[in-house]
Amino acid sequence: MNTVLSANGLVLTGIILTVLVAIEHIAIAWLEMFGQPEKQAKAFSMSLDFIKQPEAKISMANQGIYNFMLGVLLIAIYATLLAHFQIMLLMWRLVLGFIVIVAAYGGFTASKKIWLVQLLPAAIALVLISL
Repeated sequence: MNTVLSANGLVLTGIILTVLVAIEHIAIAWLEMFGQPEKQAKAFSMSLDFIKQPEAKISMANQGIYNFMLGVLLIAIYATLLAHFQIMLLMWRLVLGFIVIVAAYGGFTASKKIWLVQLLPAAIALVLISL
């Protein structure tokens, strides 16, 4: 039976990276939902005037809840399926695949920085847990 303890080094690295991707999404969500406008403008390469608009604040908060749920989902999968290692990896592959797709779209439509900050870690984790 495969378990986290019996995983090879690359898969174990992928597991650690997946947990870090989860934490990153929760941190991004916090910034989107509750961050100071100056920090949001800098982090997301947007003008401060835009960020301060009520519609932009609502959009940021809405995006934040999605990022929060992705992070929580990755952690929930880990916590509930740890005993079922292969199912856990399959579920993580699915969620990480979603993150890669969404980050690719975000990189094209919002900021290329998303490719480095969100797409790359998720893609590396996806590859490593698929070995």
